Amino acid sequence: MKKLINVPEDVVREELEGMALAHPGLIRVHHEPNFILRADAPVQGKVGIISGGGSGHEPMHGGFVGLGMLDAACPGEVFTSPTPDQMLEATRAVEGGAGVLHIVKNYTGDIMNFEMGADLAQAEGIQVESVVIDDDVAVQNSLYTAGRRGVGSTVLAEKLCGAAAEERRPLAEVAGVGRKVKEWGRSMGIALTSCTVPHVGKPTFDLPEDQMELGIGIHGEPGRTRLPLRSANEIAEMLMEPIINDLPFKAGDPVFLFVNGMGGTPLMELYVVYRKAHQFATQHGLKVVRNLIGPYITSLEMAGTSITLLKLDDDLIHLWDAPVKTPALRWGI
Repeated sequence: MKKLINVPEDVVREELEGMALAHPGLIRVHHEPNFILRADAPVQGKVGIISGGGSGHEPMHGGFVGLGMLDAACPGEVFTSPTPDQMLEATRAVEGGAGVLHIVKNYTGDIMNFEMGADLAQAEGIQVESVVIDDDVAVQNSLYTAGRRGVGSTVLAEKLCGAAAEERRPLAEVAGVGRKVKEWGRSMGIALTSCTVPHVGKPTFDLPEDQMELGIGIHGEPGRTRLPLRSANEIAEMLMEPIINDLPFKAGDPVFLFVNGMGGTPLMELYVVYRKAHQFATQHGLKVVRNLIGPYITSLEMAGTSITLLKLDDDLIHLWDAPVKTPALRWGI
């Protein structure tokens, strides 16, 4: 194992300390329990937006804390769900009098712990709504989920809900934006290599040099099938076809196309994939009007990509274009 770490047990704490030093104008970091907080939180009169999950997927979620996106993010240990006390403390910290929205990826541990955190916060009189993202079309159930996994649409939900909250929309309306993303977004990914969890010290799974895993999860969960390595064009088609077949779209719909890197994939290769994915969407009558290309939901150093397609309407386009200022996403400021 070759990694730029000190002691595996300290990697999350030291990462959080590094983030606090790097972005003092954007975020604050709270320890015991760990969560990353928007620097000016709580913002009075604004719905607070919280998400979280295991570390190892950076910049998700801590890199998306700031104006126009998340008010707080709860990081667990590597590939391990955060705990209910993290969600509770973060919810308290961002409550500005308008309620709090939890954006949760559909993994069993995340669901259970976010629910417990929400229940505890509601018992204190804090109004909490939750949106569960389950956009992965690869498999119906996996090692970590009942139902579809939550992946790429999570980033889009965090941005769109964050923008709605900045406009001081009420909690029910902000949650409605998240549920629209849940209903209109679909994703699928592929792995070319495994990744190595620091405290394990060896690859999560064995993947020969001439093979790829289609439909992989962001924790290295098995996908639909293992196949001989294919070209970028073929891979893009293998990902796009089941996405489009699953989407409630019709010809002429405007869409958002998100090509994500899993941590070990050069940006050059992601643009090659985006090229074919864009062509595929266009050939099926869809109009790509917004996009995102880069490593935004990673799986440590895994090589591979995922594609997310989200149906858009005028309001979602407006919310995507709204200003955002976080460590990982910034524009319009």
